[in-house]
Amino acid sequence: MTEQLNNQSSRPYVSPGMPALDMNGKTTSFFEFWPTWAVYIPVVLQWLVLGLRHRSFTLPLLANPKLPLAGMVGVGKSELLAQATGHCDAAVLSWMKVNRTGAPIEHQVEDLQQQMQQRGLAFPLVGKPDIGCRGAGVKLLHNQQQLRDCLDNYPINSALMLQKLATYEAEAGVFFVRHPDKPEGEIISLALKYTPYVVGDGNSTLKQLIQADPRASELQHLYLSRHQDKLEQVIEEGSPYKLVFAASHCRGAIFRDANALITPELNNAVNQMMADLPEFYYGRMDIKFADIDHLQQGKNLEIVEINSASSESLHIWDRKTPFLEAMRSLLFQYKTLFELGAANRKRGYQPPKFKELLVRWKHERELTACYPETD
Repeated sequence: MTEQLNNQSSRPYVSPGMPALDMNGKTTSFFEFWPTWAVYIPVVLQWLVLGLRHRSFTLPLLANPKLPLAGMVGVGKSELLAQATGHCDAAVLSWMKVNRTGAPIEHQVEDLQQQMQQRGLAFPLVGKPDIGCRGAGVKLLHNQQQLRDCLDNYPINSALMLQKLATYEAEAGVFFVRHPDKPEGEIISLALKYTPYVVGDGNSTLKQLIQADPRASELQHLYLSRHQDKLEQVIEEGSPYKLVFAASHCRGAIFRDANALITPELNNAVNQMMADLPEFYYGRMDIKFADIDHLQQGKNLEIVEINSASSESLHIWDRKTPFLEAMRSLLFQYKTLFELGAANRKRGYQPPKFKELLVRWKHERELTACYPETD
């Protein structure tokens, strides 16, 4: 850590276990923070063409047939994780689902404390929506009061998950695809997920450090509001300050293409875990690891989350990924969803009605508007 801080001028501080982060040159790609609808215009057009060809516009929602809508939208994270067995279940960080009831919030939090003890969960832990995406509402909870405040934001009859805090800080997004007629799948994308930091100089406030940082200064709208109570605080010299906890791209995390780091050992480890998740053929795991060697060896991996049909190959958000390459990757993913859906339709599964997609999408949007601000 000391060496990293001493080299701050040339190498930004990174979480333990992550390789050095090159920030020379441009800080983001020109399309990296476009509105989602703009990035996905080619995907929508392709979807329409493939839907006509396959005689079904909801065929991709069969890609993971044990999961409603293949997990595209409005499906609880717990519904997928509850299906995990064996190696997959062992790798997923311990979690529990919490339903927001109409009981007084104080009484519910007291009951939760007992349930947490029974499940071996203790503060600090992570609270996040059961239904949600793109890091919405993720909170690092240090005590009972923070748990109370977090739960109080959830509407009655909604749900959140409480999850053990990972042992490691280093994180990667691992995208996996397996065709139903094949015994093994493959990793089609690997990206390193960097948590952005600023490092104190003993004189500047947090706000000044953000404004002086080449990348953070361009994304102030993502950082300033969530650190409102700390903006005028002077950060101690040499002290790294984490700007993002939930390593989601739209929340300001930094992604780097790591496809060159994919190894047979990592591919085998992922296949072993995914074999213990029934009928799961398409999705991305967010994985914590000790260091790059352990990641490439597929050892001691901790699964934070498994994202399904709406997942993205995160290497497309590397600042150096060309626009056409990013579009090719997205189009390949959605073409693959149609192929998987078609294969599962031949196995007897029926595509869902479009109405179900709309209902679940609307429900997720309504819930997301209520969640607390992401850490």
